[in-house]
Order: sequence, then C-alpha cells, then structure tokens
Amino acid sequence: MAGGLKEVRERIKSVINTQQITKAMKMVSAAKLRKAQGAIVQVRPYADRLNRMLSNILSNIDGSASTSFGKARDVKQVLIVVVTSNRGLCGAFNTNICKEAVAAIQEKYGKQRRDGNVTVLFIGKKGYDYFRRRFQDLNYITDHIYIYDNPAYENVSTVSRVLMDEFSNGKYDAVDLVYGRFKNAATQLPTAEQWLPVPKMEKGNTEKRADYIFEPDQQELLETLVPSILQLAFHKTLLDTQASEHGARMTAMDKATENAEELLKNLKINYNKARQEAITTELGEIVGGAAALEGA
Repeated sequence: MAGGLKEVRERIKSVINTQQITKAMKMVSAAKLRKAQGAIVQVRPYADRLNRMLSNILSNIDGSASTSFGKARDVKQVLIVVVTSNRGLCGAFNTNICKEAVAAIQEKYGKQRRDGNVTVLFIGKKGYDYFRRRFQDLNYITDHIYIYDNPAYENVSTVSRVLMDEFSNGKYDAVDLVYGRFKNAATQLPTAEQWLPVPKMEKGNTEKRADYIFEPDQQELLETLVPSILQLAFHKTLLDTQASEHGARMTAMDKATENAEELLKNLKINYNKARQEAITTELGEIVGGAAALEGA
C-alpha cells in the first residue's frame, strides 16, 4: 500500500509541474496574441479593400492596358503555398490548414496532381512535416520554411516577388495560398485562396463596379499598383496565420490547464482513499496484535 501511495504522490507532483507549464504557455501566447492580433486587425481592412479594388480594375480593364498577373491560362503547373507554424501544442490548428490544402489539391487540381505537376511551397515547418509523411507524389519547396519566424514585410516580399516573376515567366499557371484566417482567439478558419492569376469580379457580384480615373495612365498604374497589392495580400496570410497560431495555442493551453486541474482532483481523491485504507489496515493490525497479547 505504501508503494501505491508513493506512486500516486509522484503522479500528483508530475501533473502539478505540467499544469504550471501549460499556465505559463497560455500567458506567453496571450501576450503574443495581443501583438499579432493588433497587426492583422490593422492590415486586413486595408488589404481586403485593395484586393476588391484590384479585382474591380481587372474586370473593367480596357484598351491596350494589361497585366500578366490577371491573365488566366490553361492550368498545367500549379503552386500551393502552405503557411503553418513552426511549433506545435496548438491543438488541431496546423492539421486543419494541411487538410484544407489537401482538399484544394484533390478537388481543384486533381488532373495536375496525376500528371505530377503540383508543387507545394512551405512557410512553417509543421506543414512540411505533415505532407512529407503522407504524400510522395508532390513536388516540395522548403527554402522558405523558417521565414515564418521573421515575417517582416521585407522578408516576405522577397518570396512573393520571386513567385510573381515565376508566374509571369510561365513556370506556374496558378498559385494558391492556404493559411489560417484569424477570427478571434477561439476561432481560426483554415482558408484556401487563389492568389495568381488575380481573380476577377464575378458577373453576379452585387458590389458596384467602380469607374476609376487613371492618372498618369492605366498601364503605368497597373505595373506599379498590382505587384504592391499582391505582395501585401501575401504578407497578410502570414500575419493572419501567426495571430491564429497564438490564439489556438492559448485556447489549447487553457484547456490543458483545466484538464490538469480535473486530473489533480481525481488523483487527490484516490490518494486520500488509499491513505485512509492504509491507516485502517494499520489500526486493525494494532488492535489484533493487542487482542492476541491479552489472550496470551
């Protein structure tokens, strides 16, 4: 019985130590979330508005003005950019993003996959870990995995500029982004979006088509404006994913702390029961020994 009590005490000590770690991780994630949430809240309205404006412009472009980033062509070569975190302990956050990417490949680019023409570029280590264990028929680019840890606009724009050049040169016919869209601390939405070519406004869209006045001229503005908007949209996916990661980790650590508290409660009840049994047994042995001595 003493051995059992010692084992329960060790388990209680272990759970307390784990609970302290989960509490600390929750506090750290909460602090990081405030900063990341502030960044995405500031950028998202601006980026979304620019994207709508770009889509509107390309839907109403006229004359000889054009941009290669808005030209749809037969899709033979596909690039999927998967943005995940470098670390785990954030629930199913990374797995959900990867599943969204797999669904996009299977549903949208099944033919290209069968032809071996689907390439996946990873930003964040967890996405690569997920894919390399499960899919051997895809082409992988891992040069930019660790840019996730330093998502400054200067670093991210270098990658987006390269991808834009490769699209213009015909290396890829379509580029999609898959990332975690931040809604709030408890909700993160795995999202797949077409980045290139720039989606045009659908005919049934009720949003008013703007009649823009271009100055100095339409072509010069497109050559300057379109790359800037695309790079900002690419950067936004990293900011979204980082805020989502910290929210998911904070929620996961909060739940882990609650589970540890519940486990501690049960372990303490079991410990008290075992201790009471041991005391009762010892008292019984003492009483029995005393009775035997009196009888002698």
